Amino acid sequence: MKKKEDLRIVKTKKNLYEGLLKLMKDKSFENIKVSEICAVALVNRSTFYDHFTDKYELLEGMIRDLQLEFEDELSQYESEESDRTFYFKLIGLLYDHIFNNYEIYSNVLKNNFSSVAKDMLKNKAIIDVTNRIQKLNLNKKATAEFIARFYVSAIIEVGIMVVESPNKMTKDEFFDCLYELIPESIFQKLIKN
Repeated sequence: MKKKEDLRIVKTKKNLYEGLLKLMKDKSFENIKVSEICAVALVNRSTFYDHFTDKYELLEGMIRDLQLEFEDELSQYESEESDRTFYFKLIGLLYDHIFNNYEIYSNVLKNNFSSVAKDMLKNKAIIDVTNRIQKLNLNKKATAEFIARFYVSAIIEVGIMVVESPNKMTKDEFFDCLYELIPESIFQKLIKN
């Protein structure tokens, strides 16, 4: 059973996450100081350090919390649908989330394109996809990590292209391209023994 977190702690973390995101609109993650995060979030430095050892742990916590939210949303699909359908639903939820917060993400990407923040998100996604592929116990030449890096890197790069594009692709156009590039036949080849 999941232990419920104190509402004050939840609110403090939320304020710190939002403060970090706000700062990342104008600065790269590497150039942001804990004192700036605290000032924007209206949180004491001592309170910050009660919850996180540094800004990297704050970012990691924010990524972990986002991941848990997505896992909750996707848990209904995991056992019912193919891996391809599962990942397209995940990409759809991410797409919606990004475009519902387009201004934040476009500014964050502009200032953090080669950032530790982007690397942390990418590495977390690679670990999750690798674990999922390993559970399938695939008989293949490519390792689970190789497959995960290939697909995760591709999705992240085209996602960045779409977010940075002044003439944004619609969600349907984006998915039409992905369906063409990642056909069901690829998934079928991966799972054949």
